[in-house]
Amino acid sequence: MASSTRATAGGTRVLIDSDVLIWLMRGNARAVALIEQTPDWVISAVSYMELVQGCRDKAELKALQKAFRSSETEAQTDILPLTPTISQLACTLVEKYALSHSVHMADALIAATAISHAMPLITANKKHFSVINGLQIQVFKP
Repeated sequence: MASSTRATAGGTRVLIDSDVLIWLMRGNARAVALIEQTPDWVISAVSYMELVQGCRDKAELKALQKAFRSSETEAQTDILPLTPTISQLACTLVEKYALSHSVHMADALIAATAISHAMPLITANKKHFSVINGLQIQVFKP
């Protein structure tokens, strides 16, 4: 996995949620346009793992690996690793919101990644994230 070290030139880095990437993989025109219009986007290691788990066979897995690790693209996708800070914040989010708002582990880790890197999260699942204080959300509508 690539770690994130590049700086933004004239724009804000954004974290793309798994659901947006799923829409992209399905060929959704709005998802394609979003990605094309967002030059500096990254994903969480959790989102990458969710995508891997969604692969139906080895061919899909190889295509996914190639898409995220390809040096043929202009900018290789950064996959942000989990860190102790992200893990601690995610634990706090689960403690605070799991019972009251059904915030699950994966969403807490993705939200904690966005918060710890001070970047907005683009997601179609506003309901999963809207309760989390300090998280900037940009809603994607497929």
